[in-house]
Amino acid sequence: MALEIVGAGYGRTGTDSLREALTILGFGPCHHMHEIRDNPEKAQPWHDHFCSDTPLDLDLLFDGYRSQVDWPGAHLWRESADRYPEAKVILSTRDPEAWWESYSKTIKIFRETEMPQEAPHMRQIQEFVDAFLGDRFETKDRAIADFEAHAAEVKAAIPRCLSKELSVDFMRRL
Repeated sequence: MALEIVGAGYGRTGTDSLREALTILGFGPCHHMHEIRDNPEKAQPWHDHFCSDTPLDLDLLFDGYRSQVDWPGAHLWRESADRYPEAKVILSTRDPEAWWESYSKTIKIFRETEMPQEAPHMRQIQEFVDAFLGDRFETKDRAIADFEAHAAEVKAAIPRCLSKELSVDFMRRL
C-alpha cells in the first residue's frame, strides 16, 4: 500500500492529533513515532538507516500504512513525496516559541535521559533521533531558526499551499 498522506511537520506540532484525525477520515493506519515506540521491532530499520547509512526502503518502513506524520518519517518528507507522487503533503506548524517550549519539555528531555537496559529499542530510538536531529536543536535560537527554515523549505517545494486556521498548513500538489 502506498502512502496517501506524507506528514512534513516536526514533532510537537500537533502530529498525534493529526494522526487521530487522519485515521478518522479514512487515511489510517497512520505511522507516527508511537508506532516505533510501541513496537520494538520497528526501531531497528530506522536505527540502521540513520546510524549506519543502510539504504532506506520506504515501502518496507511504511508497509501497511496509508499516512505518515511526526518524526522520524517527517524527516524524510521529501523522499516520501518523491516516492509517493500522488500523496498529499501536510505541514503541521505552530508558533515557534510554543514549539520550542513543548520540544524542550519532551523530546529534548528524552534525548538527554539514559534509557534503561531493559528497553534497548528505546536506546535505538534515542540514537537515531540524535542522528537525524544532530546538534541543530542545542539552543533555543538555533532550534527555532531550523524550525522556521524547515517550514519555508516545505512550502517552497510544494507548488500549492492552502493555509487553514489552527496553526496547520495543508499542503497540496497542483
